[in-house]
Amino acid sequence: MPAPERIPSRSLTDTELLTLLTEGTLTVLGQVGGASNAVLHCTVAHEGEERTCAYKPVAGEQPLWDFPDGTLAQREVAAYEVSRATGWDLVPPTVLRDGPYGEGMCQLWIDGPDPTEGEQALLALVEDDEPGEGWKAVGFADVGEGRTALLVHADDPRLRRLAVLDAVINNGDRKGGHLLRAPGGLLYGIDHGVTFNADDKLRTLLWGWAGEPLTEEALRVLGLLAGELAAGEPLATRMAQLITAAELEALRERMAGLLADGVHPKPGGQWPPIPWPPV
Repeated sequence: MPAPERIPSRSLTDTELLTLLTEGTLTVLGQVGGASNAVLHCTVAHEGEERTCAYKPVAGEQPLWDFPDGTLAQREVAAYEVSRATGWDLVPPTVLRDGPYGEGMCQLWIDGPDPTEGEQALLALVEDDEPGEGWKAVGFADVGEGRTALLVHADDPRLRRLAVLDAVINNGDRKGGHLLRAPGGLLYGIDHGVTFNADDKLRTLLWGWAGEPLTEEALRVLGLLAGELAAGEPLATRMAQLITAAELEALRERMAGLLADGVHPKPGGQWPPIPWPPV
């Protein structure tokens, strides 16, 4: 007897995905290797729908000297909330929930792009002193044997939006491996545990626009976001549940600074500007 035909999953709205991630049954498939904190590859099932997801239990977080213990999962959710408010949707749907190993972050797993789409690389090392057309320079990197190469990233509007988001959330760890391309030309950023510090911690591979004027779109979005972060607004109330009062005030100050200056930030000089390892 032939096996029954599998009914394909239907497309879910953001609200439905958040419900699935929050209320669904988590089943651990395995652990993702190479991560500094515990990352579990899971399925989550609810009312006939099932998706894969990443589950990061708070119990698996390594202590950091510059962040309060046990807060990385909340920061991942806070990054999603801000991303969602921008309308750019650069962070996969992410929730805070209980799981097999206690409370943690649960985030929709992002599948890779269709190989037939043939997108160009987002990052590259080149031997020239200047970036070629369609690329932005980050800086020179030691590639061994006394040789250096210029690290560049694509002059891509999706990356530029992500650079703005990182400046807003004060992302201390934007590595190349945290950039995920998805089918349909979508681009996501993941791993936002070290964000929203009250001190300047911005470390990123996306410095190519540093000092350049923000786009009109970015300024419009930042203006709307600043309004949503005003005291008493739903987003501000939600953020107060996820980060400290001092960090929320610093977030508002960063927003005001970006709007007043109207340019992409430059490295501050008091903190290594590029994360290590960069990928």
